[in-house]
Amino acid sequence: MRTVTYGAACSLDGFIAGSDGAIDWLHFSRDVEEVMAQYWSTVDAVLMGRKTWEFAAAQGMGGGPDSSNPSASNEGSGTPAVATYLFSRTLTEPPSGVELISADAIGFVTQLKEQPGSGICVMGGGELAGSLFEAGLIDEISLNVHPVLLGSGIPFFHQTRRIALELTELRTIDGGCVLMTYRVRKKNPGAATKHQ
Repeated sequence: MRTVTYGAACSLDGFIAGSDGAIDWLHFSRDVEEVMAQYWSTVDAVLMGRKTWEFAAAQGMGGGPDSSNPSASNEGSGTPAVATYLFSRTLTEPPSGVELISADAIGFVTQLKEQPGSGICVMGGGELAGSLFEAGLIDEISLNVHPVLLGSGIPFFHQTRRIALELTELRTIDGGCVLMTYRVRKKNPGAATKHQ
């Protein structure tokens, strides 16, 4: 089964953008380029909600390795082609090269995980990531934590239940940033609940 990863750069107090959408606090470095290049080589599908898509488009960013076209084939680069799925209940026409999913996001992602392919990336925050967490469909969380407190903004997490995690990677990178990757601990249906 394919792995679904939710990840982004975030402030120490857990925001992925300022309250006005500002991302001027993000620190870009060779470390980040290397981490992202390695990650994108393992991904062939990107999931994002409408607000994330609109924000990325306004910033001139895409959903994949090719910043100008998130659905571009990277043939010859060693990076797989990336299919982009845009989840929206209000859009009626998908942007060029993007598949629009207007209903049953949970069912769609469940089926997508079962299909042959590489990793699946959930971009941005908001309702989509929150609903996928609630449905138990996110397998990994990757954060590039920046040494800044924004005080308010767009939160990284929107889930409403407790989710146990297992640390799989922890290292500092340029700019005083800390890269952390966690695996979501899946519940064992047959195991008895333990109280602490």
